[in-house]
Amino acid sequence: MTDPARDDIVSVDDQSTDAASGGDDLDREVTDAELVDTAPEDAEYSPAAKEIADLLAVLELITLERDDHLDTARRVQADFENYKRRIEGQRIEQVQRAAEALVVEILPVLDACDAALAHGADDVLPIQSALFNTLEKRGLTKVDDIGVPFDPVVHEAVLTEPGDANDAEPTVVEIMRSGYEWNGRVVRPAMVKVRG
Repeated sequence: MTDPARDDIVSVDDQSTDAASGGDDLDREVTDAELVDTAPEDAEYSPAAKEIADLLAVLELITLERDDHLDTARRVQADFENYKRRIEGQRIEQVQRAAEALVVEILPVLDACDAALAHGADDVLPIQSALFNTLEKRGLTKVDDIGVPFDPVVHEAVLTEPGDANDAEPTVVEIMRSGYEWNGRVVRPAMVKVRG
């Protein structure tokens, strides 16, 4: 009596021997069309591939959203930096304008000291020097040069005299009242006599 399990094993061995010895089916080349036909379900439609594609799409959306928020944050930060610089510039300008207004109020005191010195009251010299030196450290400069070309920005001509043929341009010949600049800005032009 033969064992049925043993017969199966023998028959499988026989089939493998037959296939190895001369099956024309195994010796021929397999074409691409046959591979496509025999391939399992297309990978695009498999559940795992679909899930990966969905995750990649979500990741791409999240990346775009992150980049958008990052750009917005950078723009807001740049706007804030510009705002801080603008406000700081305005604050500095307001402080300078307030100081300039105070200097304009003090100029008559300097004029009075100059007039007193012109009349021989030398006792006011220390006060005038101390006041002017303090303001000069903060940015006050006196416009009282003689022999310079007339500049309507820093000079106010109140008297004129005719010049000779050698004068190419009007020249300041006398200061009637000193002018002042505060940090490069004319706060009061000098009253001058001009030749030419």
